Amino acid sequence: MDESRRPDTPSAPDHASDGEAISELPAPRLNQTRTGIKPKAMPDPEADLSDPGLYFNRELSHLQFNIRVLEQAQDEAHPLLNRLMFLLIFSSNMDEFFEIRVAGLKNQVALGDETTGADGRSPRSVLAEISQIAHEQVERQYRILNEALIPALEAQHLRFRRRGDWTDAQRAWVRAYFEAEIMPVISPIGLDPSHPFPRLVNKSLNFIVELEGKDAFGREGGLAILPAPRSLPRVIALPDDLCESGFTEYVFLSSMIHAHAEEVFPGMKVRGCYQFRLTRNADMSVDPEEVSDLASALRGELLSRRYGSGVRLEVADNCPEDLAGFLLKQFKLEEADLYRVNGPVNLTRMMSVLGEVERPELLYRPFTPGLPKALRKRDSVIQAMAEGDILLHHPFHTFSPVEEMLREAARDPDVLAIKQTLYRTGADSPIVNALVEAAGNGKEVTVVIELRARFDEADNLALASRLQEAGAIVIYGVMAYKTHAKMMHIVRREKGELRHYAHLGTGNYHSKTAKLYTDYSLLTADPVLCADVHKVFQQLSGMGRARKIEKLLHAPFTLHERLVAMIDREAEHARKGKRAHLIIKCNSLTEPKLIQALYRAAQAGVECDLIIRGMCCLRPGLPGISETIRVRSIIGRFLEHTRVFHFHNDGKPETWGSSADFMARNMFHRVETCFPLLDKKLAAQVRKDLETYLVDNCQSWLLQADGTYVKQSPGDAAPISAQETLLYAYAARA
Repeated sequence: MDESRRPDTPSAPDHASDGEAISELPAPRLNQTRTGIKPKAMPDPEADLSDPGLYFNRELSHLQFNIRVLEQAQDEAHPLLNRLMFLLIFSSNMDEFFEIRVAGLKNQVALGDETTGADGRSPRSVLAEISQIAHEQVERQYRILNEALIPALEAQHLRFRRRGDWTDAQRAWVRAYFEAEIMPVISPIGLDPSHPFPRLVNKSLNFIVELEGKDAFGREGGLAILPAPRSLPRVIALPDDLCESGFTEYVFLSSMIHAHAEEVFPGMKVRGCYQFRLTRNADMSVDPEEVSDLASALRGELLSRRYGSGVRLEVADNCPEDLAGFLLKQFKLEEADLYRVNGPVNLTRMMSVLGEVERPELLYRPFTPGLPKALRKRDSVIQAMAEGDILLHHPFHTFSPVEEMLREAARDPDVLAIKQTLYRTGADSPIVNALVEAAGNGKEVTVVIELRARFDEADNLALASRLQEAGAIVIYGVMAYKTHAKMMHIVRREKGELRHYAHLGTGNYHSKTAKLYTDYSLLTADPVLCADVHKVFQQLSGMGRARKIEKLLHAPFTLHERLVAMIDREAEHARKGKRAHLIIKCNSLTEPKLIQALYRAAQAGVECDLIIRGMCCLRPGLPGISETIRVRSIIGRFLEHTRVFHFHNDGKPETWGSSADFMARNMFHRVETCFPLLDKKLAAQVRKDLETYLVDNCQSWLLQADGTYVKQSPGDAAPISAQETLLYAYAARA
């Protein structure tokens, strides 16, 4: 991160510090975020809060988030290789956007389903606008790559060699590599009546080849499809002795295949060779009424995902019109689904370069995550929890106490039972290793694994098998509801009685993403909270009516209703002339009833600060409707993932952490938890963290009433980056 973004304070700590350390930083002033707000108009009591004009389209808002990610590739405040990373993340995000969101809209159109969302837009009109915006942004993405990043990387002695720039020695090495590594595993497919167009795997790299001449069987040349071997890397480093002095150089697999296409078709003349990639519908649907074994059903769906209907075709920008049209016809796509690109069609595969290049000066400066004071004073995490609640803010705080808590429990002879939810994690993660060890040590281990976590289904199936083989009880939650709650529950015998410990989090039990995503972890031995966690686990594993839960909020039962009630309570305080303020931080805000509650609050005069990273369907700044609502999106080094909700509540503040976003799926179709921060110091820490985000003027984008996002700039003020501020507050910088 550029040093100009350091918090404007001489006392920013150099070493890990406790949760109070952020108070040493400049106190955030909420009014810094309120410049430009017009004088309040009188609220319109007759306003129809379900009017489609009050809502942004969900899919278009999602697309705007991807564009904000792409903007980071142009921001020179980020280190150069991280700018490349943002460009590649945009590519990956767009892949998923087409696989899921665009595919869903296309299905609606194909079925004649004209169902609209709260914004009133038809699927067909949304698809048309997505196509227009996506074409513009993809063209811009390749322009940024070719005109900004590649020249900047070359200036830093990192070069991507195109075919026309290969030296004679490099060309000879490429030929040898092609013959040794590519030719033995490549399978060309000539197209004729006995060789119909092949089924191509989702997002695979392929070439369409124009041939001239006769083959060994006397067949006239025509067209062939050349799938690139999926086992080979898409970017290959050239040997050092073939690189210009001081340079690290790479070539693309696509360039290698293109250069030697004639060797694949001996005796034929290659008139043209053009790369292309098909993106398919990758959504999976499992009918709960027709499935008796979820794991088996998902294994079947995973195979079909690779061959779903086509939704997008990417081709090289020099591909002739007739060949592009031929491919569109094969995949039953329209001209609007065609994307011509000036470079590799599979940019996401360039991510491997980031892991290979040893140029730390071109990456974010490393840091050592901090540790709260309560854990630095104790060797045992569980003993520290027994003395009071502990809050971790990842990645500024290390995730290791969560893993250590579970390892302790696995080896402690006094621990009787462990229960855990797993949504996204790896089969070989420290969390899973500890659960396997616990089961092997005779503990009662119960794991609720959500097999349907999108794009993690295969990993979770492997994870389930490993845990079952170790002797753990593995359940898949409730068929019609994804288990998205992040909970761990430990039962320990102490002095002849059973004592309970719990972890509740806003993110997943994944040590790698805990270094990249911002999330909160609450470690607690509060008897009531722990009892609530135990009840939720019993509901997931057994059957029966919803049990009374004292302190937790629980979707799909109480969470939505209580959130609406807390927003309405803030509105009631405002109507009585009292100070009223709420801060909501989550990933997405799309659920209409929650949006309407926020509109009512704004009409009553509640100051509403919303920190929404991605999709936001609420329209701020509307006279008489949402003038006191400010919506900002923070895009930076870390993926903002925390879900925390703060309510002023007439001077008796409440602060909650949650696994749920403000979306219909989280409120009504998933099992979620929302937990109160009962310790006042911890709640104050979260509130100060939130206020730091509200004064960010480096990585913050403000949503306007017309749907555009405006990047904030420090101007003449001191630059404040919330993520950098928190790094200096909680972590040690290298």
